[in-house]
Amino acid sequence: MSALQHRLIAANGIQMHVAEQGGGPAVLFCHGFLETWYAWRHQLPALAGAGFRAIAPDMRGYGQTDRPAGADQYSVWHLVGDMVGLLDALDIERAIIVGNDWGATVAWQAALLRPDRFHAVAAFGVPLMGRAPMPPSQLFPQNEQALFYTLYLQQQDGPQAELERDVRETLGKLLLSASGEGAVNPFSMVARLSGMLAPLPSAALPAWLSEADLQVYVDAYARSGFGGALNYYRNLDRNWELQAALSGMQLAVPALFMAGERDPGLQMPGMSDIIDAMIQLAPGLVRSELVADCGHWIQQEQPALVNAALVAFANSVEAKTIGAK
Repeated sequence: MSALQHRLIAANGIQMHVAEQGGGPAVLFCHGFLETWYAWRHQLPALAGAGFRAIAPDMRGYGQTDRPAGADQYSVWHLVGDMVGLLDALDIERAIIVGNDWGATVAWQAALLRPDRFHAVAAFGVPLMGRAPMPPSQLFPQNEQALFYTLYLQQQDGPQAELERDVRETLGKLLLSASGEGAVNPFSMVARLSGMLAPLPSAALPAWLSEADLQVYVDAYARSGFGGALNYYRNLDRNWELQAALSGMQLAVPALFMAGERDPGLQMPGMSDIIDAMIQLAPGLVRSELVADCGHWIQQEQPALVNAALVAFANSVEAKTIGAK
């Protein structure tokens, strides 16, 4: 099996840092908020060892990838465009696309918009959802004392200053709290006066995250800051507007969905109904599973389980592809 390699690639008008390993059919990994390419450190060698070319970029605004200044440069259309551009730059005709958190949103949308380039999708933590009846800014709750975390993260200055004040504390608190070992849900209401981090405990790192792992993230966010990551949230309403043409559209490719039972994102009202109804939007959904004793970072918390599921899914997709030729 080939060694992990890193390089910078020009794609969709920006320069992207990419980690890749292996050869064969391509599997493209998209990370989410509070992550970088490193979130897929367990999956890259597993997929490479199974005969696939595993590719994990730092997403737009993260790590060593470019961070365009304008918030309007972070819509889901830009993010999908980055993934298409990356395939073009790597001379890859099509790939299985995989995502966690915001990366799952990108993966779902990429498979919806470009099934010719992304012929299967595996998503973790965030299910495929139909278009809401109103913009997210009107859908999520807020009052004089507090507002929903997605609304908080859209604000200018305050959230970024809070998250960047002590990068190690920020990442330690949020990665722990959103995991299966967390005791306080960070993805809920945020007090306007105290911010997002104050209620979260400072505790020992979870078993799945070593000090060395945390340091990789700390170094990445110390370099990039959180501005690019927050711009994803600042596009929630714009994404809703731009996706009007996709309303009711069914996914045309095979799909896999997994999430941790203790994922705080699943505590949102109606989320269980959304997961149950996913088959209506994704008739090619071959597996939908909630994993016990696991939180938001499922591919890091339960790597063996996720690796086995991904390898089986990718093998089945490629077997059907070969059979169809």
